[in-house]
Amino acid sequence: MSETSWTQRLFGGFAKTSERLTANLPGSGGTAKLDDATLDEVEDALILSDLGPSAAARIRAKLSDKRFGLEITTRELREAVAEEIAAILRPVAKPLEITAFPRPQVILVIGVNGSGKTTTIAKLAHLFQEDDYGVLLAAGDTFRAAAIGQLATWANRIGVDLVRGPEGGDPAAIVFDAVKQATDTGIDALIVDTAGRLQNKKELMEELAKIRRVLGRINPEAPHDVVLVLDATNGQNALAQIDVFKEVAGVTGLIMTKLDGTARGGVLVAAAEQYGLPIHAIGVGEKMEDLRPFDPDLVARVIAGVA
Repeated sequence: MSETSWTQRLFGGFAKTSERLTANLPGSGGTAKLDDATLDEVEDALILSDLGPSAAARIRAKLSDKRFGLEITTRELREAVAEEIAAILRPVAKPLEITAFPRPQVILVIGVNGSGKTTTIAKLAHLFQEDDYGVLLAAGDTFRAAAIGQLATWANRIGVDLVRGPEGGDPAAIVFDAVKQATDTGIDALIVDTAGRLQNKKELMEELAKIRRVLGRINPEAPHDVVLVLDATNGQNALAQIDVFKEVAGVTGLIMTKLDGTARGGVLVAAAEQYGLPIHAIGVGEKMEDLRPFDPDLVARVIAGVA
């Protein structure tokens, strides 16, 4: 996908988020004096767009420091908001890169059921393929036959091998076999699907700890990445998932999906402000090319409605 096409997809995908924010910003096409009342409106608009109280307060303070008392057009206000959003997002923008030596780089992908985790794994594998990396998938979510079947379908579609076991099998054993196969065949990246059963946090924690122990015996550096997939349609509830998975899995980075069709895309900014975890990529649709590395400046402009 060309950069122009991706930009168009982002503006289309974030349309509801942008519309919610810009509809609540003061000015309405004219000018406004950036006084306390106007800044209150800006802060409220940011909170209503799921950017969260902390990010909203930070952006308000920056606008006040730079422009308090000045007349500002709607366009200038949007551009100023976009710049402050970008300032929050830039430090966390970090593409997922294959740097492990020796290979393979082991990437655990975690997230609640329904977050788009399995589809994201396939899209991530496809991104690596575009950079000529060899990829292997492992079906570590053995408690849902549907998850194994879905991952098998995707693996076949993109032309990568999948290491799988029986439903209800030991995920750690599958991961062990996958690492061995990846090592023997010179694979660059091993992407492991994992269970997302937050109903039993203790059991999930024990399962992930066992996977880590098995990986550690093979390579003390593994897993190299623990990537949490978040569904943007959950809004602020996505932040609660970060809290839980940081505790049970040691999250190292985020991918946010389903940013198309939701007015809650601002939660991306809230996550960056509150946790500072690397954001590797974002997804704005079902197609294979609808997952791309995270571009903070572009996303900031899209959220603020600055074409």
